[in-house]
Amino acid sequence: MFSAALALPVEAASLRMAWAQDATGLDPHTQTAFSSLRLLELIYEPLVRLDGKLNVVPAIAESWSFSEDGTTLTFKLDPDAKFSDGTPVTAADVKASFERLLDEATGAAARSNFLSIAAIDTPDDGTVVFTLSQPDAPILVAMATINAAVVPTSAITAGSIGTTALGSGPFKLDQWDPNSREVLRANPEWAGGELAIDGITISVLPDETAILASLRAGQTDFALLNDPLIATLVPNEPNLQLNAIPGLAYNVLQLNPSRAPMDNLLVRQAISCAVNRQEVLDTALVGEGQVTGPLTMPAYASDPSTLFCYEQDLEKAKALMEEAGMADGFKATVIAASGEPPVASAEAQVLQSQLAEIGVDLEIKIMELNVFVDTWLAGDFDMAVAQNGGRPDPYPMYNRYFTKDGNLLAVSNYVDDELDSLMQQGRIETDPAKRKEIFGRFEAHLVEMAPWIWLSTSNTYTAQLKTVSGFEPSPTGTLFGLTKVSVTP
Repeated sequence: MFSAALALPVEAASLRMAWAQDATGLDPHTQTAFSSLRLLELIYEPLVRLDGKLNVVPAIAESWSFSEDGTTLTFKLDPDAKFSDGTPVTAADVKASFERLLDEATGAAARSNFLSIAAIDTPDDGTVVFTLSQPDAPILVAMATINAAVVPTSAITAGSIGTTALGSGPFKLDQWDPNSREVLRANPEWAGGELAIDGITISVLPDETAILASLRAGQTDFALLNDPLIATLVPNEPNLQLNAIPGLAYNVLQLNPSRAPMDNLLVRQAISCAVNRQEVLDTALVGEGQVTGPLTMPAYASDPSTLFCYEQDLEKAKALMEEAGMADGFKATVIAASGEPPVASAEAQVLQSQLAEIGVDLEIKIMELNVFVDTWLAGDFDMAVAQNGGRPDPYPMYNRYFTKDGNLLAVSNYVDDELDSLMQQGRIETDPAKRKEIFGRFEAHLVEMAPWIWLSTSNTYTAQLKTVSGFEPSPTGTLFGLTKVSVTP
């Protein structure tokens, strides 16, 4: 338990918030669970961030520029940026943070997004110069994530990252009682301006039914919701407001191509053809979302119906199984997390029923989130029902899974020369039309090879009392919009 509890002033306009899934850790570089990222985005800052329209905007850096050949990226830091203990954020902190990210021993979630960084220079305390081994068009988008947060050099040296939380973000963590509550206090050192609330008290409630009851009773001001069934009930409540926005995250059935019989392309394709994606969406997500291919970002998304076997075709699926020598089917286990997303179990049940039509006997294994994440990161599964985060650019979204240097290859267990080549082409290409064509070919090949079966995107939801105003939702699901919130007594 992390605790440095300081009582909020009696007059504090603190926001009472609730969610059903707590953070699993405090290291911004290594965390992959959405619940952890949502908390850490309020405490730490990257060099740049994404606004509600997915544009890259300043955070710790106030400006940046590429050299003409695209191999040098220079940042000027905000001179007012400070960590919550009052110490300035300097170029040395940025350098140390990215060196930590690039160190394989760290196990950084986004490490492979930054492998083009050949050198980091700090000509003065307010300037950081990244020398790149090649042009890297998506590196700015890759930096606009909490997995690329700037942390204090002192905390890296002390080895305290993950046990304490010292960031330069809008809030500081005063107390964390895992699976119970967090107490955040407004960070007076934050360079982003004064907040209208003095802090946030986050309660971890048993499920989203309990969250809705707490909102109805006026005991919670603001809540993060993941269950579309609960979210659709909010507009019926006279004192509540629902914030819903299409998200970039995607729901997916991940196959493990390193295990038989999923190592057989024909079997993977048969599974893809057997899945009725719209039925999964309508049943498990009560129709709240869209059937999607791998590219969920608006600038690159294609018509899913143009992709391989996106319309259920059981006859083709059975023929593929027979061709693979698997006409009698096989047994497999699919893992899913109990709380993130809450629809995972329902998705697994629909998929279990659909795959039974081609002889796949699917056992469902529900795990606590922290156990699921560890199992998922180790790639220790036959199949997994997951919800993975999206990015505005395909390269930082997928290179860590589907390139030879990807640091999450253990999750995908899939290497493909064509995917790797297309990823590298898209990385160095700067012309938007050419990049869209390259990643369109990447998407089509990925779906045809079927290491995973993409299902749908979801909406991101928050709910609030009508006494709360100013929240700005984002397609990324971030709660950074709480910096604009005020509460009317």
